[in-house]
Amino acid sequence: MADIKCAFIVQRPQYKGETSRLALTHALSYQTVEVLLEDGDTVTPSLCFVGEGLLGISKGQNAMAPYGINSSELHAKNCLLVDLDVYVCKEDMEKYGITEDQLPDADDMGAEKRMNVVPFAQIEKIMEEAKHVLFF
Repeated sequence: MADIKCAFIVQRPQYKGETSRLALTHALSYQTVEVLLEDGDTVTPSLCFVGEGLLGISKGQNAMAPYGINSSELHAKNCLLVDLDVYVCKEDMEKYGITEDQLPDADDMGAEKRMNVVPFAQIEKIMEEAKHVLFF
């Protein structure tokens, strides 16, 4: 029985590309991967937003109207809905003037999980404990 920890580190906004959205999609896919594991094995993903990466998850995105695509905010809400651990770097929130009420929540979808605002030291610890660290 093994618990495979994966850390998805979003360090860039989704503007001019889909890299950060791919991080959210890959983190969400852990539920699909578990059906392929041996009995008792698990995957524990952590999704972390640092630096400019947290600029793309603010509330109120309207990507569907002009672009016809789901926003990163909706992907982040889906992560919370499936109880994925989502972390946001406290120091970077202060640097960019982002407040906790600007972070998405999935209360309207019935989720109980919320984003965790933590110091960068805790995100470093998550990376150290992970078997796989993926940067986006």
